[in-house]
Amino acid sequence: MTTPRATIGVIGGTGLYSMPELTEVENIAVATPFGPPSDRITLGALAGQRVAFLPRHGRGHRLSPTELPVRANLWALKSLGVETVVSVSAVGSLREEIAPADIVIPDQLFDRTRQRANTFFTDGIVAHVGIADPFCATLRRVLLESARAVATTPVVDGGTLVVIEGPQFSTKGESRVFRQWGLDIIGMTTLPEARLAREAELAYAVIALVTDYDVWHASAEPVTTDAVLRVLAQNARVAQRILATAVPRIAAAGCDDGCHHALATAIATTPDAIPAEARARLALLLDKYLG
Repeated sequence: MTTPRATIGVIGGTGLYSMPELTEVENIAVATPFGPPSDRITLGALAGQRVAFLPRHGRGHRLSPTELPVRANLWALKSLGVETVVSVSAVGSLREEIAPADIVIPDQLFDRTRQRANTFFTDGIVAHVGIADPFCATLRRVLLESARAVATTPVVDGGTLVVIEGPQFSTKGESRVFRQWGLDIIGMTTLPEARLAREAELAYAVIALVTDYDVWHASAEPVTTDAVLRVLAQNARVAQRILATAVPRIAAAGCDDGCHHALATAIATTPDAIPAEARARLALLLDKYLG
């Protein structure tokens, strides 16, 4: 890896397509073995820290959840020296007590995606990383404290985020079942992002911005894109303040939760059985362990 150009990465979700607070800005295109990322990456400085910002859906919101080049996105950030990734994501609420405009820092995930590449390790190499706790505990704590320092709406500590394939919203039947299962919020993009972040040994956590009550709530209007975007305009401003508060705290906190060593005991394929092409393709991840 070359000299790091940023150590903190931010992936902006629906409604968050830029970080105006960044200074010394440059926009760069990054090539990866998995194709181009969602858009050019903005490199800049915030509170004395180098930050890499990537709009998840591309500027102008061009990519649906299923189309997202998630492997390319995480790989591009990793290649720039990023060690910690903050994801900002719009979600719906599955709980009466979690209202639109609230903020959730989830601690668990439930996967209902179907069509997405969710590992870097294919074509002759296998790795089994642990993802029992899919978010970095240290980063979660920093985001929670930062959100509570600046938000004017409730900030919820923990909860399970169910990730659906999309791009359609849930049916009422699905939404009601998710509630019966004890799930708390619903979105479309945190998986496979969290899985791939762990494989890439990146500390990763999510700022979940609640936009609606999904479709289970009898008194709420059916969820629509227009309704989501109205709440997101407000939430995006809050997210910017949270990020500005969190970035220097992230740099100070570091991560001692094992995120940066997730592959240490995960690679199942013996070194001499790994195809040369696969080893070369994944050198960014493998050289640390295989030399």
